[in-house]
Amino acid sequence: MLSHIQRGIAYCEHQSFGICSYWGDVWGISSSKIRIFFIYASFIAKGSPIIIYMSLGFLMNIKKYYRLRKNSIWDL
Repeated sequence: MLSHIQRGIAYCEHQSFGICSYWGDVWGISSSKIRIFFIYASFIAKGSPIIIYMSLGFLMNIKKYYRLRKNSIWDL
């Protein structure tokens, strides 16, 4: 049963851009603590952290896109 829960959490994190896990790896904090921060901050700030979360996801996808398209000088 626990493995199903872990797979569900991993699927949801993958579908939601992986923002919490990325920042968790960068800062050395558990991604669940960052998720809880976004949830509580959304209730307190009336949803504005959701806009920040989506903006971070958009920027991370753009960053991945440019890394994939970036050619080196030797590929000419």
